[in-house]
Amino acid sequence: MNIRFLETFIWLARLQNFRLTAEKLHTTQAAVSSRIAALEESFDVRLFDRNSRSATLTPAGRKMLGYAERIVRLGDEMRREVEDTDADAGLIRLGVIESIVHSWFPALMARIRERFPRLEVEVTSDTTIHLVQWLRADAVDLILHTDTLADREFVNAPLCEFPMRWVASPSLGLGGKGVTLGQLAEHPVISFSRHSGPHTAIEREFSRAVERPVRINCISSVAAIVRLVVDGFGVAALPPAIIERELREASLLVLDTDSRFTPMPLVASHRLAHPLSARIAELAAETARDFIAEQGPAPEPAQPAEAGPAAPRRARKR
Repeated sequence: MNIRFLETFIWLARLQNFRLTAEKLHTTQAAVSSRIAALEESFDVRLFDRNSRSATLTPAGRKMLGYAERIVRLGDEMRREVEDTDADAGLIRLGVIESIVHSWFPALMARIRERFPRLEVEVTSDTTIHLVQWLRADAVDLILHTDTLADREFVNAPLCEFPMRWVASPSLGLGGKGVTLGQLAEHPVISFSRHSGPHTAIEREFSRAVERPVRINCISSVAAIVRLVVDGFGVAALPPAIIERELREASLLVLDTDSRFTPMPLVASHRLAHPLSARIAELAAETARDFIAEQGPAPEPAQPAEAGPAAPRRARKR
């Protein structure tokens, strides 16, 4: 029996709301629903009556609540007695790429604070290339990045994958129609830092489809890339997960191109003999899975009617 599922059951019984329960547990509504469904399947009984606004306990759920609270209390007591409390204290140094910082990293920090309240966290954000160098130099304990390390002294734990999509400002007039790589190359191309995975993929895509040289502008700051593309400076291949607000507000559009990137892999790497890093890596994987479950499928290219407020005339003509 999964104690985390019982904790979710208890908080949903108290708050009677999936959104509030997800916020309390620093997870997603999809994860809350999945945990409750797993409990109901395990006991072959319905625990909640659900409607659009609330979730209330069924008679079977009310019977189960007292047992669940006792089990969770015993689990907490056992953990306090058995675990080495000194292992949860001290400092851990994290290195994180910006694509994670701008997506599910705040949720990870909230979970670290909840589960390791005496742990001090030091965070550095940079490119994968630099983070790997720092890990090898023992300047950080754990890195969340896009590569895997072949060195035997390191452990690599897969976290999740970010789909990649070509995006542009509506002001460039590329939304709502098919766009070839050659047409993309007519605009400044903005990429992650040189020699990164996405940059290498962009070079490979253009080399196979475009005969003339393509100038690729490499920028290490995700925030700077997004701002430049929103302002119409050029086009970029980005994970939709880090530009949710811009896509929602239609300041950026997903383009219908003949190029589809392989997803960006996200990985946690740390030294083999560092158990605290391993525990934080497990927590990062849990957070990433919940984030992906909440995200759903990557957005499809915008249709002509979805050109957005930044280009109203073009949308009406279509």
